[in-house]
Amino acid sequence: MKKQIQQRLESLDVLRGFDLFCLVALGKIVHKLSEATQVPVFDSILPCFNHVHWEGFSSWDLVMPLFMFMSGITIPFALSRYKESSDKSLVYKRIAKRVILLWIFGMMCQGNLLALDPNRIYLYSNTLQAIAMGYLISALFFLHTKIRTQIIGAIILLLGYWMMMEFIVIGNYGSGNYSPDGNLAEWIDRVVLGRFRDGASLVNGEVVFSEGYRYTWILSSLTFGVTAMSGTFAGYILKYKEWMPQKKLTYLFIIGASMVAMGWIWGIWHPVIKKIWTSSMVLVSSGYCFLLMALFYYIIDYKGYRKYTGWLKVYGMNSIMAYMLSQCINFTSVSQSIFRGLEQYIGSYYPLLITLSNIAIIYTILWWMYKKKIFLRV
Repeated sequence: MKKQIQQRLESLDVLRGFDLFCLVALGKIVHKLSEATQVPVFDSILPCFNHVHWEGFSSWDLVMPLFMFMSGITIPFALSRYKESSDKSLVYKRIAKRVILLWIFGMMCQGNLLALDPNRIYLYSNTLQAIAMGYLISALFFLHTKIRTQIIGAIILLLGYWMMMEFIVIGNYGSGNYSPDGNLAEWIDRVVLGRFRDGASLVNGEVVFSEGYRYTWILSSLTFGVTAMSGTFAGYILKYKEWMPQKKLTYLFIIGASMVAMGWIWGIWHPVIKKIWTSSMVLVSSGYCFLLMALFYYIIDYKGYRKYTGWLKVYGMNSIMAYMLSQCINFTSVSQSIFRGLEQYIGSYYPLLITLSNIAIIYTILWWMYKKKIFLRV
């Protein structure tokens, strides 16, 4: 941990805070409200706060790509001074440290590392690890190639993923099969990760895979890289001092709208599927990320409307800590110890109260760190 001293792109902090607020607080509140009230209006609202089962894309499916996209935005700001250096050992160590820590944090959050049970350790199963892989790919491209080569590289990765999914056939997997049980990415994860895949277990010496778990990571790492690289391209635009803010906004909006359109068109043949991170999904989600970044840049940095955004920066400037607190620590016992006497009076609203209490505890920790200028950096 270290104190924050450098000038930051404020709209990025606020957008990151909005993303984490949705993940840590808003989604949970909406679900608990729906359960408590049983009001029909939530039938139309809840799909916005749930992942699609397989094909398609919901607003909730944007939470993870946006997190990854924003990690890419930071690269031109943080690594530019190393780009022309002949000795890159220092920046390599910095990147390696970030990747390793994110990987360990990911195993703590979803890999059951804290269970201290070897049978429950999963190697590659979490958002933070996907961000680590996307960041690694994007950072190496940034340090060693020019932007034109980076764009070509991103296109090659997208097409490479698509071609492998379309044309490689292994048994009953591949050959353009995009079903949960027949796609090539599923086969690769089963073979490479085996017992260490999330949800997998050993039964009488045989690896048994969870029927409900269909996220893939190994082949999807190619497209994780492109998601982070798309953020890097946005970072180039936002960092370029020669352009006026109006021109930056124009580029962000045009690129975003174009990517969304191209992604949905490509999705006719190459389905938009977040769980296996298809190339069309990358274009759709990255396009939406560009548009959101443009909107927040316009409001925060261009128009200067910052008065009511400080609470989001509390989340945004400690995003990893916010994620770790929400995923690794169960504050329910604390909340129940304080409010258990109210359950008999508020009935179905008691779980909502506990959820709000948990959220308040996490926010209080983040607020204290923010006030003390303590930020978790990896």
